[in-house]
Formats: sequence, structure tokens, C-alpha cells
Amino acid sequence: MNASLCTRREFLKAAGFGAVAVSLGERLRASEPAASTAPGRKRPNIVLIMADDMGYSDLGCYGGEIHTPNLDRLASEGIRFSQFYNGARCCPTRASLLTGLYAHQAGVGFMVGNLGYRAYQGYLNERCVTIAEALKSAGYRTLMSGKWHVGEDRPHWPRDRGFDRYFGLISGAANYFDPTKTKADGVVRKMALDDQPYTPPQEGFYMTDAFTDHAVTFLDEYRRDDKPFFLYLAYTAPHWPLHAWPEDIAKYQGKYRKGWDKLREERRERMIKMGLIRQRWAMSPRDEETWPWDEEKDQKLMDLKMAVYAAQIERMDAGIGRVLRKIEELGKRDNTLVMFLADNGGCAEGGPTGFDNRKNGLPPGGVDSYMSYGLSWANASNTPFRRYKHWVHEGGIATPFIASWPAVIKKGGTITHEVGHIIDVMATCVDAAGAEYPKTHNGQSVTPLEGKSLLPVFREGKRKGHDAVFWEHEGNRAVRQGRWKLVSAHGGPWELYDLEVDRTELHDLAGKHPDKVQELTALYEGWATRCGVRPWPVQRPKT
Repeated sequence: MNASLCTRREFLKAAGFGAVAVSLGERLRASEPAASTAPGRKRPNIVLIMADDMGYSDLGCYGGEIHTPNLDRLASEGIRFSQFYNGARCCPTRASLLTGLYAHQAGVGFMVGNLGYRAYQGYLNERCVTIAEALKSAGYRTLMSGKWHVGEDRPHWPRDRGFDRYFGLISGAANYFDPTKTKADGVVRKMALDDQPYTPPQEGFYMTDAFTDHAVTFLDEYRRDDKPFFLYLAYTAPHWPLHAWPEDIAKYQGKYRKGWDKLREERRERMIKMGLIRQRWAMSPRDEETWPWDEEKDQKLMDLKMAVYAAQIERMDAGIGRVLRKIEELGKRDNTLVMFLADNGGCAEGGPTGFDNRKNGLPPGGVDSYMSYGLSWANASNTPFRRYKHWVHEGGIATPFIASWPAVIKKGGTITHEVGHIIDVMATCVDAAGAEYPKTHNGQSVTPLEGKSLLPVFREGKRKGHDAVFWEHEGNRAVRQGRWKLVSAHGGPWELYDLEVDRTELHDLAGKHPDKVQELTALYEGWATRCGVRPWPVQRPKT
């Protein structure tokens, strides 16, 4: 059932915001420490929500035509970032998001396989702490529902890394209706409830709804708890396979017969009017691997693929609405910080028209289909940028980022052009909770926090940001410093862009500014050495 938010109730204003700093170095080892707050001070609840494989322009509040009333409302009540960045792929993003470190520092420089080096071990290492571990020791109840994907085996599951309760998918992408029907023979998808394996029911199961159901249940279970809560809700939507309820698909079927070219134009115009992007940034050309919509031979199938993709996003948005209504019912919305983002840009896997793993003649959408929507639609999802998930050009790393916190963010509907990065989320949570990032955990020294809190942006609209931020994934490399971005696709040369005048990365200035290329290259190489980045493909150490 698709439901949007009811009218928000009037809340009493918070008695005053702030919190005393809680020293975590020793207390991170305590299982249930007592909370410490000053009289009249109230620590916020924190909800962190992430979509999977969703493009920059898919949401209504980021220029899309998909019906996302709950996220749109969060944006209207809070703040949207136009220049927020993820880590280009699911596992690295999740590692950085949870730890406030670059993915290599946390042990997940690639995916969940162990490539033989600390930076590429495939699970969170002992020299990082998660947001859950930090906040639990500051007196928070820590809850998670959704996709984990930063450690396949015990003791690297959510309950091993600070979460009181967990339901979800330990592994990566899965069949939404029946996770036992995997993408290929030999692939196993693990689900868990708390620290036990979980097998979904044979009838009536849909992954997105199940994540929402358990998030709401967890909140309800602790409704009388005097502790603030941290909820991490990590959806798999709209990651392939294209699976959605028939009634949701029906809302969109036929609406994409206009094609990807027209869709990109319409989205860009709305984004310009919203103030998310600038008119001076030319639209990136249609990807050279695809073709004009008028030349597409199976427009009916491609319309249906995009309809299923849109339905997946709308169902996720409806679930977010259910979570927000539960928080309102508990009387806690005013002092709850909600943050939303995506783990990478739209996914081009499967080529221009996407893949069909089953090849059984069934249309996309149902349990026995297994398809992606392809590069052509991903090109539209990432409007106005170029490239996709995996790459570190803007199309791969630019994400919507919405923050809503009624007690603190007073000017709703604001768009900020401050640059933010996933490493900043941990710092923001610790700052909001009045906690301290630890120096040690379980007898191990902890890698110093890389992120910077976003609270000054929430409160005052600006902050002193990073000198530079960095990326590396599968040999795709980038560094951004101020207006300048140096970026390279794996095996390609460095490209230099002035993002103030050319955020769509169409005019390479490397030849005109060799000194800037040299300066940023040195910055990147220093960061890569510090974080343990290795040449791609990573060669396993000789034994």
C-alpha cells in the first residue's frame, strides 16, 4: 500500500539543544553504559536512510518525475545539498558512511572479498568504530534495518559492530520477493534477524517493505525507552533486479514512452529552476554507447523497465513515510535528525538496454525475472552528469543529500552548495549526540576521524570544509579541492575540471593548467599512500 505523510502535528519546542561531551575511549567497551546529559538538555534521535543505485535526479525534490512525497517533504522542511558525495559503489560507501573514514582505511577498499591487504580485507577492521559503536557508548539505542554489505561472516555482522537490533540483508543485491533465487548459480544471499540467519516467508515477502516493517517494529519496541535512538535504514531499492508490486508498476507504465532524451531535458530544466544546478553547466551529451530514443527498437520493454525502477523508488519513499509517521506518533519528530542519501550514482550495468539474467521471456517486475534498466536510463538518472556507479566522475559520486531536524534546521526548503562527503556523516552524528570520537576501541588504537561535522551548515548555512576530498575505486581516481577536480577513469589520463563553471565535466583543462594538475596529483598520491590504496587490479601478495 502506498501512503504519504499525514499533516505534521504541532510539537512543543525543544527545551534547549546540546549535550555534554561523553568520553568514549574507555566506555566503548561497556555494553550498556548509563547516559549522561545535563539538565534541560536533550540529545536528538538520529535516523540515517540510504538508497541503493539511485541517480542524482531521480527524486522529485532533485528534479525527477517519480512520486516521492515523503522525501520531498523532508526537503521542504529541511535542507538539500547540491554538492554531496558518496564513494561510487555500495561497499566502499557503506564503510565510509559507518566509520567516518575513507573506505580503504576501514578495510573495504574494494568489495567484500579479501584481496590480501588490510585496506582490501573486505570487512570493517579493528581500527575503526561504527556510528553505532560510538553512539551506543554515549547512551543511544542502536537499530538497523536493511543492507549491511561490509562483512559477510561473523564476527563482522551488525550486532558485532554496535547495533542492538538488526534485520536485513547481510549480502549485496538480492531478489526482492525471494532472496533464494539469486543472480547466478553458486551465489548465496545471507539475511539475518539480530545475529541469527533469517529465511523469508514464501508468500507476501517484498524486501523494501520488510526493511520498513522491521524499522517501524524496532522503534515501537523501544517506544518507552528513555534513551535516544540511532536508526540506520539501508534500502536495496532501486538496485537491480527490477522487482516491484504490480500496482506500483501500473502507475508508471507508459509514462516513459517519451524516452531518455526527453526525460533528461525535462529533469535538467526542473533542476535549474530549483537552484540545484546552474544554467551555465551544459548538459552532458547522451552517452556515446547508446542511441536516440527514436532509434530504440523495443520502446515498450524499455518503458516498462523504467516504470519498474520508478515503482521501486516510490515504494521506498512510502516506507520512509511510515517510519516518519511512527516517529511522529512517538512524539519525537521535532528533535529527530533525519538524513537521506544514495550509495552511488545510477547503474549502467548490462549495457544500453540492461541485462536479463533469466532469459525466460518474462517481463521485468516479477519474482522470476532478473533484469537491470541499463545504461540508457542510468544516463537519465544521473542528469546532468556523465558516467555512472563505479566511476568517480560526477555521475558516479554525486548524491542527493537531505537533512531534516525541526528543532535545529529552521529555514525549510533551503539548498546549500557547501561540499559534503560521506565521511562527514559519522562526525555529524557524534557532534549532534554530544559525544567524542574515541582514540581506542577494544584495546586497539582507532584511526583518527577524517570527516567534519555538518551541523554548522544545518545551523548557520556554512562551515569550514575540507581542504580536499578523495576517491579511488577499481582504479578510478579523483581529488576535489575547492572549485578544482582532478579525475581519471581507470587506465586513462588525469582530467582537470573547474566545477564552478563546468560541473558536468565537459571541458578538460589539464593541458591549460599543468601546475594545478601536478599540485592535485601530489595531494592524491599522498592520500593514496596514507590510506593504503594499491594499483588496480590489486595483485594478491605472494605467499
